[in-house]
Amino acid sequence: MSTTSEAVSIRLLDREYTVGCEPNEREDLLAAARMLDGKMREIRGGNRMAALDRVAVLAALNFAHELQQLRGESGGRERELARTLDDLHRKLDSLFDAASR
Repeated sequence: MSTTSEAVSIRLLDREYTVGCEPNEREDLLAAARMLDGKMREIRGGNRMAALDRVAVLAALNFAHELQQLRGESGGRERELARTLDDLHRKLDSLFDAASR
């Protein structure tokens, strides 16, 4: 932990962990912990004997997959926006060329 970090307790599958974070990131950390706990509970389902490390890895894999999908969607939107901006620039250039004649 850095000198401005604070210790924050989070609970995942009824186990408590203490992690360090910047004071202004505390609420985001707690929200992320709630989201992770929910995903882990969903994966574990009714199987209380499921190994914690397996549940944690599957939850991490789920979140990594979702992140990858979002990045792909974002990249597609960025490419479409770039094409649209290029089209607009070409149109503006042709308008300025026509007006300067």
